[in-house]
Amino acid sequence: MKKVKFADTGIESTPIGLGVLTIGNTQLDLPLNEGAEIVRYAYEKGIRLFDTAQYYMTYKYIREAFKDIDMSPDNPERPIIASKCLDNSYEEMEYAIKECLDALNIEHIDIFKLHEVRQDPDWDNRAGAWKCLCDYKKKGIVKAIGVSTHHVDVVERMAGIPECDIVFPLINYAGLGIRRGSNPSTAQDMAKAIQMCIDADKCIFGMKAFGGGNLTGSYIKALNYVKNLVLHSIIVGCGKKSEIDNLVAFTEGKLSEDYQPDVHFKKIHIDQGDCEGCGRCIERCTSRAIHIIQAGTAVVDHDKCLTCGYCAPVCPVRAIIMW
Repeated sequence: MKKVKFADTGIESTPIGLGVLTIGNTQLDLPLNEGAEIVRYAYEKGIRLFDTAQYYMTYKYIREAFKDIDMSPDNPERPIIASKCLDNSYEEMEYAIKECLDALNIEHIDIFKLHEVRQDPDWDNRAGAWKCLCDYKKKGIVKAIGVSTHHVDVVERMAGIPECDIVFPLINYAGLGIRRGSNPSTAQDMAKAIQMCIDADKCIFGMKAFGGGNLTGSYIKALNYVKNLVLHSIIVGCGKKSEIDNLVAFTEGKLSEDYQPDVHFKKIHIDQGDCEGCGRCIERCTSRAIHIIQAGTAVVDHDKCLTCGYCAPVCPVRAIIMW
């Protein structure tokens, strides 16, 4: 697969990347060997960009998949790993970076980001974590730094942050999950913000082109929309080899324009018998897709849910399931 330059980061990788969240415990929860096999298959099919996060707890799959590959910066065919951390402080971010390096058995990592930056106050609150990323970039331990976000206003702000190399926004043609501050926003607004960052020479990755699976029935339309925004890479979560095959075929121009996948939609559900109505899932959900009903338990609004699975780990009684 042909590689592209990631703006001024000095990194080259593929225009499609594997999101490793899908195989982890918040979604498919694959056994180690099965999850590692998916990651390795993506590599063998030509994908060289792999996105993960401290929160996903998927480092084990990546380490197992690449245990026999030279991960040194001198290897042009090494997998490019991008990770991220949700925490605010310098100390927490430093711990996250060191944890990642140790878990993957590497000395340097190409990309590390603030995970899921929300609106401006959130950016300001995470100044310590950002300072840590800047310091570790200066040390040469992290090659490029940036943010992931669902928020238009954050993407706009990143265009004016010189230290920010990479912006990883949520973008899909239907605008599912896109926000501005505390309110919903649109695909058009996010596209304009992305262009601001491109004009500022930022590297742009795109997440949730399929809106958490809800747009998979319009497979070609969904991918073409994001591709035509001239992003550097589109990150897609896959749990099956056939899904990787389709992504690679699309990227190489070999997938039929009338391709229609056999869509089986998985949805987040909350077991009403187990739910204690604590509200932690509501606090965690960035799409505001969960609310408390009169009975005192939480339910999911599937018109808003992105099926990202972020809510599942915070449930103290494991009442959140996906099927």
